[in-house]
Amino acid sequence: MKSTRRDLLKRSAAVATLMGGIGLLPETAQAAWNAGAFEAKTMGDALKALGSGAPAESKDVTITGPDIAENGAVVPVACACALPGVKRLMIFVEKNPSALTALFDVTDAVEANFSTRVKMGQSSNVSAVAVMADGKVLFAHKEIKVTLGGCGG
Repeated sequence: MKSTRRDLLKRSAAVATLMGGIGLLPETAQAAWNAGAFEAKTMGDALKALGSGAPAESKDVTITGPDIAENGAVVPVACACALPGVKRLMIFVEKNPSALTALFDVTDAVEANFSTRVKMGQSSNVSAVAVMADGKVLFAHKEIKVTLGGCGG
């Protein structure tokens, strides 16, 4: 019997349906999603939605990005924490409609150092926040000026 692409797609869909029905498809991504945190207007509200306390400024947390971003739609930023025991790293843009722009869950097998691009509607403080295994919340911030807005209000 010769298999066609259509047969392969049908079988793949059937297998995926069966796996989903018995709970073998990844649900961790959906379980980790915290809509309240990503919809929060301020860093404090987002941290509260994630069950974290108030952050303290720390030189062990770094945030890097351009001083001036030509295009607010794609602003390159990086965050890192030099301390051991980081459980979560986050990036916040203070004046965005939703302050939390990126969240990285960290294990001991991963270096707490991430780069991404964020969307910024206007010049704003950008903060990196590290949640530690002992419950401490540390942050650093940097002002990034945007010359062409990206969020569209």
